[in-house]
Amino acid sequence: MKRLSLFRRSGASQGSDGPAERPRYGDYAGYTGYDASTKYTPYTLDSGYVGYHGFYAIIDTEYLDWDRWVHVVPRDPDTHDEWRDIGAWCRQEASDLWEDSGLDPGPGGVAYTATMLERCAEVFCPVGSNNDLFLRMTHPADTPLPVLGVVRPSFGPREETLRALTLADDPEAVEPPVTASFTSPHLGEGLTTFRYIPQEDGANGLFACVRYAWQLTEPPAEMVLWTATDDTAQLLDAVEDIEELARTLRVYDP
Repeated sequence: MKRLSLFRRSGASQGSDGPAERPRYGDYAGYTGYDASTKYTPYTLDSGYVGYHGFYAIIDTEYLDWDRWVHVVPRDPDTHDEWRDIGAWCRQEASDLWEDSGLDPGPGGVAYTATMLERCAEVFCPVGSNNDLFLRMTHPADTPLPVLGVVRPSFGPREETLRALTLADDPEAVEPPVTASFTSPHLGEGLTTFRYIPQEDGANGLFACVRYAWQLTEPPAEMVLWTATDDTAQLLDAVEDIEELARTLRVYDP
């Protein structure tokens, strides 16, 4: 069964700011980009959601591998009544995950998964956030690996923009970030980086960070995906899925 789970929405765009605190994970404070041209003037809803007048591009997940990813859209209860009870959404999603897996959740499996999903939604995609959240889960009881994504207007120089979005010159990196060109069949040529950054509360003192970024001409937008974790083994296990996610996502501009 294909889980649709609010993966479509319309009317508002995403910005860059994320929650200030995200336990166990680093490098999630948002991304460095360029302010949009005055063609798209920003607005802020009461929830804190930042959008741009006249800019309606969103991340399109039509080809997402639903067997490996759970998608949480930017949470704005002002326009999406379903988000007024994130717990109910997570319980339904958890039930679907176990049903799709064909496994027996036991007496507490669905509740455990629902609680885990709700915690991730509250931490990585709280009300008023501007980013999409993709949770990599290959088993309903897995500890999810969060990958965040955002699309917003962009008019900066291409190379400078991509290096800024991927933090290719991050002075806090333990070593110079590893950078490489990355081509998506839907978004064109972009840039990807891998780097380690120090983190005092990390299990081994380091966070492993991966970023992908593209700049589009139509619509004039920039898109970035990023993840970070102190569990390097978890990240290495997910590398191929993250790369496939980067190849799968599109930008939809109604």
